[in-house]
Amino acid sequence: MVKIAFNSALAQKALGKEVPVAEKDPELASASEGSDGSTGRCLLTLLGIAFILSGLIVGGACLYRYFTPKRMYHGAMQFSDVSTGVAMENEPYYLPRVEEEVEISDNMAVISVPPPRFYPGDPAYILHDFHKKLTAYLDLTLRTCFVIPLNTSVVLPPQDLLDLFMQLMSGSYRSYLVQEDLVVTERIEDLKPLGSHIRRLCSGKDTYRMQRRTDLPGGGIQKRSVEECFTIHHFENKFVTETRICKA
Repeated sequence: MVKIAFNSALAQKALGKEVPVAEKDPELASASEGSDGSTGRCLLTLLGIAFILSGLIVGGACLYRYFTPKRMYHGAMQFSDVSTGVAMENEPYYLPRVEEEVEISDNMAVISVPPPRFYPGDPAYILHDFHKKLTAYLDLTLRTCFVIPLNTSVVLPPQDLLDLFMQLMSGSYRSYLVQEDLVVTERIEDLKPLGSHIRRLCSGKDTYRMQRRTDLPGGGIQKRSVEECFTIHHFENKFVTETRICKA
């Protein structure tokens, strides 16, 4: 017996029927789309986590900077006034003493000068902005600010200043006195060009610009009897500076 087999598809075509095209499995399609969607959601989640972590790191650094107690360095110097012509071996047993506390960063130093005990002088805050190359004196008695270009020949750079105070913290230091004479020249109305550090220090206070008397026309020869002057004793080097500020 011979068995005859017919192709069902050809048979159906021959009978005028179309063969249905194999359709895509809906379960496989939904699985593929779901995989693509989950990958996108994972990427978005990772980006969000990275953004949150970066915000936490930056915010933590800011909080640490502004809320962590700042390190203050204390130092003191005894000094002799060489302008009197008294030799070192003939100096009195007791020498005047200047004490300071300083906060030092990469581009700024803030010095706190307390009221002197046994000699005339005003308490003050002195801010040296090494980036703006400016120095501001805030006289705490007058509640007034005075600004002048930074004297880099007198004020040590931040790291050298820090090394000096580390030495002073280990013991007393004996030095000499240098005098500088500053004169008020004009009032400063806009504090923004002075930088953020000096602006915070002098905000709400009368602020004036100064020049060294020797830099004024004619060498700064004036009738000093009509001037209002005060002094601040401080040190940012291996000697004590007596800053005399005069307002005409």
